Amino acid sequence: MQTVTHYSRIVARAIAAGLHSEFQIKSPLDSQKPKDPLHLVSGISGYAKSVTKSSQVNKWTFGDDAYFVSRSKVADVLGVADGVGGWRNYGIDPSVFPCTLMQVCERLVREGHFVPQSPAKIIAASYSEMLEQKLPILGSSTACVVSLHREEKTIYSANLGDSGFLVVRNSEVVHRSADQQHYFNTPYQLALAPPMQEAQWLNDSPEMAESSSFKVQDGDILMLATDGLFDNMSEDMIVRTLSYLHSQKEEERIQHAAASIAQCAYQLSLDPDYMSPFAISACSLGLNLR
Repeated sequence: MQTVTHYSRIVARAIAAGLHSEFQIKSPLDSQKPKDPLHLVSGISGYAKSVTKSSQVNKWTFGDDAYFVSRSKVADVLGVADGVGGWRNYGIDPSVFPCTLMQVCERLVREGHFVPQSPAKIIAASYSEMLEQKLPILGSSTACVVSLHREEKTIYSANLGDSGFLVVRNSEVVHRSADQQHYFNTPYQLALAPPMQEAQWLNDSPEMAESSSFKVQDGDILMLATDGLFDNMSEDMIVRTLSYLHSQKEEERIQHAAASIAQCAYQLSLDPDYMSPFAISACSLGLNLR
């Protein structure tokens, strides 16, 4: 399976983080040998909201967004988290909370301390570990984790907030997560706030994450992203960009697709006249936003 990951901090509190994944069997034409189970081949890309000469992209993060890609004996697991930039007004780095959340998720997967069929429990266990730290990491973020159970040929997902994923098969979206928002541009989120500021920040429960499962096939494309991607590119635009990957399994091509779609979302975000999905949603509510 190919995975392409895109992250961009682009519109409002949006950051695009995209994982594009396609299932791959190593020897599909060799009927004499047992076939390997489906697995992910991944690419990752993204942009910070403000790209400057001093901008740095480190492992785990793009701007205020974070991600992880990991695997265990039975599953390949991907995750993205969209940090809330408003914490910067309080002198807190918004990238630390989502980065730490994704780091803990990755470690739990790598060590086998998780149930592949229940990604929501990975998010909950990671958040619980952060709550128990003597020096809590302040901040908040959305969270989306998708697990591919290789033998079952099934993806299991948990999505809290407005990050998300979609599965593309034969140039058609066959499965997609649903946004969770309290109201426009205010997604569900996990948070750790100082006692005096708790009332100012939403703090939803990990158990509120929407869970789903979906049977996948060799050649499917899985794209995981924060809302910076979905706010700037329509579903049709995303599908067109990914369509040429259906017969391709080389890691370089997948990485190229990740970089291309992240760059496209970023460039569109800079166009003041572009009616993005975000702008269209805002206009439907009487808000003049681009």
